[in-house]
Amino acid sequence: MRVNPADDDRYMSLALRLAEKGRGTTSPNPMAGAVVVRRGRIVGRGFHLRPGLPHAEILALLEAGPLSEGADLYITLEPCCHTKKRTPPCVPAVLDSNLRRVIVATTDPNPLVDGKGVAALRRAGLPVTLGVKEREAQALNRTYSHWVTARRPYVILKAGMTLDGQIATSTGRSRWITGMPSRRDAHRLRTQVDAVLVGVGTVLKDDPSLIARTGPRLLAPADRQALRVVVDSTLRVPPGAHVLSEQETAKTLVATTTAASVSRRRALEQLGIEILILPSAEKQVSLPALLRALGHRGITSVLVEGGGEINASLLRGKLIDHVCLYVAPMLLGGADAMGLIGGRGPVRLASASGLRGMKIRSLGEDFLVEGDL
Repeated sequence: MRVNPADDDRYMSLALRLAEKGRGTTSPNPMAGAVVVRRGRIVGRGFHLRPGLPHAEILALLEAGPLSEGADLYITLEPCCHTKKRTPPCVPAVLDSNLRRVIVATTDPNPLVDGKGVAALRRAGLPVTLGVKEREAQALNRTYSHWVTARRPYVILKAGMTLDGQIATSTGRSRWITGMPSRRDAHRLRTQVDAVLVGVGTVLKDDPSLIARTGPRLLAPADRQALRVVVDSTLRVPPGAHVLSEQETAKTLVATTTAASVSRRRALEQLGIEILILPSAEKQVSLPALLRALGHRGITSVLVEGGGEINASLLRGKLIDHVCLYVAPMLLGGADAMGLIGGRGPVRLASASGLRGMKIRSLGEDFLVEGDL
């Protein structure tokens, strides 16, 4: 069988670009793209759009039709082989297509799959090449992979800040530290996660709606909205808060403890707000318990847009996986300004949290700093 590694890379790159089209819509499923190639010609393409719809390889094979016989199938994630989902397993359909071979970028870390799809194809005598563009494919689905292995959402800390690390003035004013290009990018990020989380302190100070908006001036609600999550141990959130409005556009969940009064809980429930009662830690909502609860309901990613205190709690608990910091070219100064990370700082520099794989890009006059923790 003649194989050209350069062709494998090229066709898998196309499959990865197709998979990217499902960003923000496939959760809790992974993104996946597929390409069918016969004698050097692409005869089928597909990508997974949302749960309940056909997977990428099924769509690509359907488009190829009879031309799939003797063709090569490029797929960014190994075909599934289990029935504990809304759609049939993909391995039988792949085997029925009389392909020449299958090229897979990476295995699926879901314990129900995790190499079993590749093994089933090989047992049936179908040649499988594994690992083409593996690193890129794994990076594409890092949120999904984290969720299925850690059983909690992938947590992204996002903030707009000054060059000296302040997110608000001493009086709590933060609108607007960053420019419109940064704000548009941050709203785009909201559309790609399953939940947006703030503490009640942010609600009381800023009264955000947490609705993802689109357009040049960010006036129109985006098509996809994340679940809005407010962490409030005693239910201090006012009934008229913006984060509780527009329930027809985006739902809101308030995480609290048994310290909250029953009357306040009932008042919020009458507004259509879901109340989640969780264990407390130092008289506050246990953030590990909250993340476990969100993961259990299929929330694979959380964008944290809170203040310094909740940021500090997440950092101390080693619960932040990635940061997105929109940095404006200004110096705020002042010992009483509000910094990105509140609470008491570490005594030694060795205790600081370092970023891995840091990237920087310009957004108008601002720049975005990203990295993993």
